[in-house]
This record gives sequence, structure tokens and C-alpha cells, in this order.
Amino acid sequence: MYVGRDMTELTMMSKKDWTDKELAYFHKSLQQMVPYLNSEGVTIHREIIEEIESRGGFKHDASAEHGTRIQYE
Repeated sequence: MYVGRDMTELTMMSKKDWTDKELAYFHKSLQQMVPYLNSEGVTIHREIIEEIESRGGFKHDASAEHGTRIQYE
């Protein structure tokens, strides 16, 4: 279960101020709803993708403590 700031709070902030976990969580959530998003939702999702890309993506090396994905649950 996601524990963090909700979309209402986050939309008042620059995407640059979002954490990696927030970007990962809302990217996955919006990605699952793409066929149902209106133009505003599509714009928010695109901005999230652009911020993830500007950070170099979310590729992490796996270790004994964590896998290759950001865990937000």
C-alpha cells in the first residue's frame, strides 16, 4: 500500500520536488488507466515520464537488500 503525499498535494508542486517513490507510484497508477484518462490526466502522466527520464530513469542495480525496482509499497 502506498504511504505518501496524495495527488492533490503533489499537483501543487513541481515534479522536480517529487520523490522517486512518488514518481514511480503515480506513473504505474496512471499507466494502468491510460485508456481512460482525459487530456489533463494524459498531460500529468507525460510530465511524470519526462521527470523520470530527466533523472536518468529508475534503473538500479540489484543487491542482497533490494531488487532493481523502486519499492513504494
